[in-house]
Amino acid sequence: MKFLNKNTIKLDKVLNELDKFVLKFVRILESHVDYVIVSGYVSILLGRSRATEDIPIFIKEMSRVQFEKLYNELKKQGYWCLNAEDVEEVYSYLEEGLAIRFSIEGRTIPNFKVKFARRKLLDLSTFDDFIKVITIEGEVKISSLERQIAFKKYYLKSDKDLEDAAHIEETFKNYIDINKITEYKRLIEDEKKRF
Repeated sequence: MKFLNKNTIKLDKVLNELDKFVLKFVRILESHVDYVIVSGYVSILLGRSRATEDIPIFIKEMSRVQFEKLYNELKKQGYWCLNAEDVEEVYSYLEEGLAIRFSIEGRTIPNFKVKFARRKLLDLSTFDDFIKVITIEGEVKISSLERQIAFKKYYLKSDKDLEDAAHIEETFKNYIDINKITEYKRLIEDEKKRF
């Protein structure tokens, strides 16, 4: 694993079934909408050995018509939505700020937890500083390492999240910008005060 530049990591690891599951799904997504993978799967992709039930993904907002095209292609490729069957009902969840989940037909885990990125400073900005990860079988877009660390340490805070953050900090200690982590921490604290 090596940084090609500040926004690109090249992985040489042998991909596991979860990695292949993610790559197949994002190939469909990216033909319809911009996306960024966030949270636990990022640390798994970057070498942490642990299981996960879901892969959270932010997508940019899209119209119902655009979403229907994506939804139909996902169904055609063998995915199903765990939330509902009707495309209008599924889209209404996204409009309400809720996440929708997709998995392979007949399965519930692992699944993709897909949500519109809406909060300007916390969600939408993931599209400004994402990292492209090049694998031997394709590319994925993940949120920045600093954003991952801050959200795991200062927002989610579970033991698993703290271990994810520690893994990323240790693995990429020579590449992480501490000032960015501090800035994300401030944004998270500001967001918490609003609610």
